[in-house]
Amino acid sequence: MNRRELLKGLGLTAGTVAATGLGALAAPVDTTAPNGRNEAPGTGNALAAKKKRALRIAHITDVHMRPEHDAPKRFRQCMEEIKRQKIDFFLNGGDTIYAADYGHITRDRVNEQWAIWKQLREELSGYEMHSCLGNHDMWWAAPDKADAMYGKDHVVKQLGTPGRYYSFDKKGWHFVILDSNNSKAGSLDEAQRTWLEADLQQLAPNTPVLMLSHYPLLAACTSLDGGGMHTDYKYLIDLFYQHKDKVKACVSGHIHLQDRVEYNGVQYFCNGALSGFWWEDGDKHSAGKCWYQQTPPGYAIIDLYEDGTVENRYIPHSF
Repeated sequence: MNRRELLKGLGLTAGTVAATGLGALAAPVDTTAPNGRNEAPGTGNALAAKKKRALRIAHITDVHMRPEHDAPKRFRQCMEEIKRQKIDFFLNGGDTIYAADYGHITRDRVNEQWAIWKQLREELSGYEMHSCLGNHDMWWAAPDKADAMYGKDHVVKQLGTPGRYYSFDKKGWHFVILDSNNSKAGSLDEAQRTWLEADLQQLAPNTPVLMLSHYPLLAACTSLDGGGMHTDYKYLIDLFYQHKDKVKACVSGHIHLQDRVEYNGVQYFCNGALSGFWWEDGDKHSAGKCWYQQTPPGYAIIDLYEDGTVENRYIPHSF
């Protein structure tokens, strides 16, 4: 029996498989369906009917904004598609600009990329956007560390965040934004560990938590792409287990591949890349135009429910 026949026998479609976490990709969300789910009128979902959605979030990551390859226009097209899905706000997972971190990158090139992002962000001024730092966002080639554009502080300013890591609350959910970009790349520094431990500890029992990082905290796809997962994952897993009544999901990017891992009741979603193959056509390993290996360019729609459950759907785009 092939996959199509098996799904038919189970009464499922490719779209519903993706929505329930059994598959990798989802069709664009039908916002006329109950809770925005891809369901035929009148069919519903008994489990979903008992849940009440608190928030719908768009997770975009690895935007890698640049002037080449018509990237600004294609980004705008993606945003129009996302806005039709009636989201509450954006989570931006880092690598917002194409690259500032290489030794040959000039000040003018860094400013050019951030100027484009500033314009695009102004066009989305009607939406909150909570961002984290990506490894390609920082300009380390500044003449010296006293330069106003050197390192993380300048990125924090460009993204308009409260700091390189922070947290906030919305509709019963607690959100933690991490800075992965420390020694042994993909890790938290000691100050951030102390802060995170205190942040989780002060929450009331059973407060649902979603974490955003650039590097995956735990992933399978990192084994296919030479690493890139948090090197301090054992520390994080132990910490999350101490707060297993709270930590529900962790979302990330960095790898440009899409996967889902569940461990100790926590779901880890690595949500591909909005830019796919950095807005380029791809290479010999690309399964499709602009794909990175077998993952198409896309974004995730994340539905958070009052009972602490999470639905993460990765939606490819064709722009």
